Amino acid sequence: MKRRSFLKSATSAFPILLTQPFTLDAQSSGSPAKEAHVVPSGQDSSGETHAGFGGLRFKVPTQETRGNLLVIEHDNMVSGGPPLHLHLEQEEWFYVVEGEFLFQVGEERIRLKSGDSILGPRKVPHTFCAVGTTPGKMIIAFSPAGKMEQFFRNAANPQQDAAFYRKYDMELLGPPLKA
Repeated sequence: MKRRSFLKSATSAFPILLTQPFTLDAQSSGSPAKEAHVVPSGQDSSGETHAGFGGLRFKVPTQETRGNLLVIEHDNMVSGGPPLHLHLEQEEWFYVVEGEFLFQVGEERIRLKSGDSILGPRKVPHTFCAVGTTPGKMIIAFSPAGKMEQFFRNAANPQQDAAFYRKYDMELLGPPLKA
């Protein structure tokens, strides 16, 4: 999927996702949607807890989109973040719901607050850390989903291991960002 297509889809779809039940378009998913899949506030689509990532919940799992999209909600972020990395096949989009975050995309560092969003394009190094005085919350989307859902399921303790990242089509490039 080209970056413009992803941005256009994300720009139009994500405000709706935040306020409306999510339904799939039968033509885009390849199989008819049988019903809306509502994921209540504060819950994961399967009711699971994902150890090692605090408040991480799958809102739109990959099986609902035939691997085209993964949407997660990550809350209670008070410090730290992932190491500097890049995705070989995925665009990663971030929407700040609450709090304040420092992002690095490429060489640029940008501070985002509630209502701001940013794209981490595929093959471009990126990372972030929570820097606000209150816990942060973001909606994060991956397109296509690739192996990202499995990465979060298998990373019980987020690892700083290059081989582990490569297994999920990512490259580990450096340490986490510090404010």
